[in-house]
Parts: sequence; structure tokens; C-alpha cells
Amino acid sequence: MMIKDIATASILGCKVHLVNMAEAMQIVEQMIEDDQNGNQVVTLNAEIIYQSKKETKLQNIINQASLVTADGIGTVWGARILGYPQKERVSGIDLLYELCTTGATRGWKIYLLGAAPGVAEKAGQELKQSYPGLKVCGIWHGYFSLQDENEIIADINSKSPDILFVALGAPKQEYWINQKRDTLKVPVCMGVGGSFDVIAGIKKRAPKVFIALNLEWLYRLLTEPSRWKRQLALPAFVLAVLKQKYSRTN
Repeated sequence: MMIKDIATASILGCKVHLVNMAEAMQIVEQMIEDDQNGNQVVTLNAEIIYQSKKETKLQNIINQASLVTADGIGTVWGARILGYPQKERVSGIDLLYELCTTGATRGWKIYLLGAAPGVAEKAGQELKQSYPGLKVCGIWHGYFSLQDENEIIADINSKSPDILFVALGAPKQEYWINQKRDTLKVPVCMGVGGSFDVIAGIKKRAPKVFIALNLEWLYRLLTEPSRWKRQLALPAFVLAVLKQKYSRTN
């Protein structure tokens, strides 16, 4: 499956590829097989879409990315209400797990960059235990300075990973990958938010029933009340999408 053949939605100026998990996997596998460096994968939620309305640079980064998936029911809803046949949610952590499953059988190498000191190491151990054969070729925590970046990039490039997972939080990770993509000798670079914390057991992911009901956002709000300010973007996102919908039909 070629990325150029995949249809896209346009939600508040951001492109989103209309793919399910299997199709997203096929696309990333092709990127690795082609061995062309600098492919950025963005898993896009409603908060970041709405934020990009005010940050043109962020919107440009999203639209320049090689693959953009719908991470969150808000993005899926936005695409569908605008008339796009968005198939399903493809979240960052679920795509990471699927890539590790395939990577363990294909001999792929992954590099983990981000999170607090010690967390990426723990996440790497958990991934190697859960996916025997997976090669975690490098680890670097996310508490680095600008002065450290040349050393980090040199370390990444020396390890020649197939996938670089960056856990700096959105949209910081998207900015960082975009800025460094021309110097990174990595076929696939993907932002994964707080996934390392979940994999390492620092934070719990929502129970399966919340995930099945597309209420993972509610679980995070209940367990992390400090997120309420961020959640205010969701009703604003809904209104902006409805405005886009009805401005197109008038």
C-alpha cells in the first residue's frame, strides 16, 4: 500500500489519513522497507488539531508528515461529521504496540527517546520482555538541553534504528521531529506522548471498557484532574468542526 493512494480528511486545516490500524501498519512497514530517512508519523488528537488553528507552524508540520492517523474519538468524529469515511481510531500507543509485534519478527531496531530519567529504560525492558526478538538499540531520556542534541542525534544515527519513538509530549515532540528529520538517519520517527510512562507502569492506561466505549479521555480526566484545562479545547473543537461543516454547505 502506497501512502499516495490513501485518501485524506481535512479537519480545521489539518490532514488526516483515512486508514485503519492494518493499513497504517502496511504504510509504516513500506517506509522501513524503502529505507528512506525522515518519515514523520503523527497520531493526531482533537486538542492538537484545535491548537494548530492558532499555530500555523504546527499545522504545517502536521500537513508535511508522511502519515497522520486519527488518535482519539474526537478526530474520528470530526472526520465523520465532515463526511469523510474515517474507519477507526489509530492511537499512538496502539500503533507502537503493533509495530513492536511486527518488529520482533522482522528484526527491526527501535530507539526510545523521551520521558523522565529511568522511564525509557524501564519501558525498553518491558517491551523486550513482551516482544521477544525486539531490538531496543538505544535509549535517551527526555530531560535534555539544546546543548545535548548533537550528541543525542549522533547516538541515534550510530545505532541505525528502523523506528525512533519520541515521548516528549504533543506538540513538543512533533516540533522536535520536524526540526531534526533531515539530520536523523531513521526511516520512521513517531511521537508517542506519554506512552513510555504507561509501558513502564508509571501510569495506568484506561481499562478496556473505557477504551471500547471511546471514553479513554474521560478516564484520564478522572485520574488526572489537572487535565481539565486541556479538555476545554474539546467543546471548542466540536464547535469549530460544526462551523466548518455548515460553512461548506452554505
